[in-house]
Amino acid sequence: MSLPIAFRAASLGPFALSILALPILPSALRAQVTLPEILIEAPRATPPANATGLTEGQLTVIDRAFVPVTVVNERDIQRNGGATLGDQLFNLPGITGNSFAPGAANRPVIRGLDNARVRIQENGIGAQDVSDLSEDHAVPIDPLAAERIEVIRGPAALRFGSAAIGGVVNVTNERIPTRLGPEGVSGMVRGSLSSGDNGIDGAAQVRGRSGNWAYSADVFGRNAGDYAIPGGRQANSFANSFGGSFGASYFLDNGYIGASISQFRSLYGIPGVEPAASRTRIDMIQTRIASKGEFRFDSPVLDAVRFWFGGSLYRHNEVNYAPPGWDIGATFRSQELEGRVETQFKPLSTPIGTLNSVFGIQIGAKNLGTSGEAGGLLAPSTTRSAAAFYFGELAFTASTRMQAAFRLENTRVAGTQALFPADFLGGSGPVVEQARARAFAPMSASLGLLQDLPYGFVGSLTGQYTERAPRAQELFSKGPHDASGTFEIGDPNLRKEAATTIELGLRRAQGPWRFDASAYFTRFSGFIYKRLTGARCDDDFASCGTGTEFQQVVFSQQDATFYGVELRSQLDIGELGNGTIGVEGQYDFVRARFADNTNVPRIPPHRLGGGVYWRNDNWFARMTLLHAFSQNDIAPNETPTPGYNLLNAEISYRMALRGSAFKDVTLGLVGTNLLDQNIRNAVSFRKDEVLMPGRNVRLFATVRF
Repeated sequence: MSLPIAFRAASLGPFALSILALPILPSALRAQVTLPEILIEAPRATPPANATGLTEGQLTVIDRAFVPVTVVNERDIQRNGGATLGDQLFNLPGITGNSFAPGAANRPVIRGLDNARVRIQENGIGAQDVSDLSEDHAVPIDPLAAERIEVIRGPAALRFGSAAIGGVVNVTNERIPTRLGPEGVSGMVRGSLSSGDNGIDGAAQVRGRSGNWAYSADVFGRNAGDYAIPGGRQANSFANSFGGSFGASYFLDNGYIGASISQFRSLYGIPGVEPAASRTRIDMIQTRIASKGEFRFDSPVLDAVRFWFGGSLYRHNEVNYAPPGWDIGATFRSQELEGRVETQFKPLSTPIGTLNSVFGIQIGAKNLGTSGEAGGLLAPSTTRSAAAFYFGELAFTASTRMQAAFRLENTRVAGTQALFPADFLGGSGPVVEQARARAFAPMSASLGLLQDLPYGFVGSLTGQYTERAPRAQELFSKGPHDASGTFEIGDPNLRKEAATTIELGLRRAQGPWRFDASAYFTRFSGFIYKRLTGARCDDDFASCGTGTEFQQVVFSQQDATFYGVELRSQLDIGELGNGTIGVEGQYDFVRARFADNTNVPRIPPHRLGGGVYWRNDNWFARMTLLHAFSQNDIAPNETPTPGYNLLNAEISYRMALRGSAFKDVTLGLVGTNLLDQNIRNAVSFRKDEVLMPGRNVRLFATVRF
């Protein structure tokens, strides 16, 4: 593909690029880092294909992790071709997406947990959007700008926030350079064409160094029409996006400091019966700055101090066609700041082992402003938070390690509460509104044991207690949301949500057989969820019970239990021709019930899959079949979801280009849903009226220089 592909979405308008930068640890100091990579976010000498040096297409297993750390490397991102993080992760064990608008708004769902329980971040700083407020809101992070996607669960997630009970989706890239590299310029151009949505996308990245400075710039764009489904197209499912960034880092003898600025723009449709009829679409823009630094000390106690800082301005308009023209029905605006500072101490020898410790503080502030229809949904609100946390790893021996984490927060959420009649029906009385502020002090802790076992296996046992404060939308929602087709009612009296989790893991990272399995049990006290009441409303509460336009959703709270299993494995069978042939398999399920033995709504079904692959130094080929069982364990006012078979196939070729200005080129062809099945996602609010994409063939290319 050529560079002009990246500019096909330019119809969205120009974007501004300014300056700021981020940091990295000099290579001479990397060997001193002893804590797990996911704990201290140690810089990498090169962007690894995966954490264990495995070759193309091999399963990534991080064998020293206390809990599963799912890794999608850059080549997998390119081959997957997903336009959102939810699309990229959708078929991995334990992970799916809410697929409210596939290809545009598809936020990851981890172990049946979504929205406020899954933190999404880029280079350690939160996405700073409103995607956790409603499923129709997109995440302003495009996989075209990602070099690696990590899904972190368990103790390490406490480093970023106690709200991440489900986990953390961390996107890493070189927007803030983390490698000084050689003098000169390098880069990459990539793009793809897809048949199912007549789509075209592309990206260009440039990295460089001049003395102690490293700099980075990128630009990307997408343009996709309504995607194909069996028998036709999903109306109003188009998606366009465009963005870019510039960043620079300055390297010191004892550390680094840098920053970046980026912008993301998107215009996408909301599929479904009502939104398609009114041609509902969301027009989004986010401008974001980020900074990061590290300083090391020649001290017997203190090893290093690191900081992260990010701020953003976000806005999206929800637009409908109302003859004779377009009408902005609702506007969401968000201003957010986040900062984190961590201090790493020198390893401490104790009578029972070597102790490594990290202590940190984190602060955050968010102003959420709404107008138009959204002013009725959620009045302006503010959230302020501050937290202190500690991580420690004690190595009893080289094969036995223990990890502990603790986090204490203070959160204040202020907005306008609405008190509704107990039956939530408009004929039962008026709504009483008044200003309200809530303060919470969540506390969280975790403890884990990691043990090396024979034959290269590693076993882990972790326990975790996590509390989170309710979000503004859970407390103060009070009206219609046209894009999602819901009339949402919050509960200003919600208490903290608490989760106690026990998890057992077994993994093998190296050799011809690679294996990663986990089993977990979580008991929630005061689980907060969106409950469909069965009533329907129009534009105001007085119509609830007699209206027809919106499904009424009430934020409710009950005790609940979640348990499940995740398994993924690959086996290299042997040599075939000049390459290696192997088989792979996966299985996952999550079961979730409330204390009254009713089902938690919108839970993914059992999934079982497998495939065959072949690879050598240049070629990679794979075919997989994933079967999702029907989901009949449904909540009141939910409908069953039929199962499906998802058949995918891919082939790619990578060739080094010696004696030219280019390093290598990769060409590939990927087919998804080759059986052209009707696929409905049990997690989606819109599953009964929105199908997932049908058969699609995608051609992609990457050139590095």
